[in-house]
Amino acid sequence: MLVITRKNGEGLHIGDNVRVTVVETAKDRVKIGIEAPYDVRIIRDELFDTERFNIQAAVHKPAADLLSMIKNQQNK
Repeated sequence: MLVITRKNGEGLHIGDNVRVTVVETAKDRVKIGIEAPYDVRIIRDELFDTERFNIQAAVHKPAADLLSMIKNQQNK
């Protein structure tokens, strides 16, 4: 992980197409602005983790449903 110190109004570039700027700092928060092309996906960590969990659950759900159907058929 690269750690960089920036003040309000200062920024940095990521590659050729992404610019991150410190918009505001407060006691325990930093507000940043991100300029990037529309095809660059930007998502907060907590939403990324939730999305990944939901995808994993969706992938495993059909198998669990199938197993449940098999057990129900065996019980009849």
